[in-house]
Amino acid sequence: MRIVIFGIITLFFFCCKRTENQKKTRMQTKVIVAHRGASGYLPEHTTEAKVMAYAMQPDYIEQDLVLSKDDVPIVIHDIYLGDVTDVAEKYSSRKREDGKYYVIDFTYEELKQLNVSERFNPKTGKQFYPNRFPKGKSKFRLHSLEEEIELIQGLNISTGKNIGIYPEIKNPAFHNANGKDISKIVVNILADYGYTAKKDNCILQCFDAKELERIRKELKTDLFLVQLIEFPKDQSKARLEHFVTYANGIGPWYQQILDQKKEGKWTFTKLVEDAHELGLKVHTYTLRADQLGKFSTFKEKIKVLLFEANVDGCFTDFPDKVKELLDI
Repeated sequence: MRIVIFGIITLFFFCCKRTENQKKTRMQTKVIVAHRGASGYLPEHTTEAKVMAYAMQPDYIEQDLVLSKDDVPIVIHDIYLGDVTDVAEKYSSRKREDGKYYVIDFTYEELKQLNVSERFNPKTGKQFYPNRFPKGKSKFRLHSLEEEIELIQGLNISTGKNIGIYPEIKNPAFHNANGKDISKIVVNILADYGYTAKKDNCILQCFDAKELERIRKELKTDLFLVQLIEFPKDQSKARLEHFVTYANGIGPWYQQILDQKKEGKWTFTKLVEDAHELGLKVHTYTLRADQLGKFSTFKEKIKVLLFEANVDGCFTDFPDKVKELLDI
């Protein structure tokens, strides 16, 4: 409860701080996506993390989606439960032969009984990001796509803002193998809440290229679609030319954009240039202030990727830090 109150107070502070007549700069045209909410500060994909993210005023808040046993889209990053919940304690007998606990094996009501924590290694219990919210502290729960949409739409009404949603359909092949059409269920729910066209404040993403193409052509949605990519083969001009037949943008891992650093200056692959030439937007993932990679500071990372490489937007666990760097 204290976390929820903190998020609401933070929301009020941020919304009051910025005024509607504040001048827009070129920097503010870059899209900021709150990756799993404000996941740098609170356990990922929890309601509290989404409220805190909303207070930071990104352009979009992300929802990873996996189906429950009774076909409810659950906001969680993986098809497994073991690395963000206490499922091994509450339902020790429900693991499969591979030793893992699957979201799809539990009803929505059962899933709501689990405690959610900061991501950890199920074998060692060690927290993945040691300096983030302490594992096992406070109480957090899983929630559904519909609950999150109602939260964000409700906040849009009460604050006068228009923050969008950015759902991702996770592992559709796994769902199909288990007799579930996750894409159809999600697209129908989005339509029920008014998200049907490119003008609506919703971007739908997926790594599975065949499935995203199906969403456009078979399920006939007119939503803004982003093809997530992670492999070198997806960077070719021919591959991008195929993506443009059904998608409006691509979501590459930021390392796919970087080439090499010479005499203190980065050079880049042709990915962003080729995508822009085809009319595709580029939203790169995932920029973390506590995982700098080859960069010396988070400021350098933002500067290089958003301006020197000229990507259109980014996913980040720290939407406030990105916003602060873009608003200067």
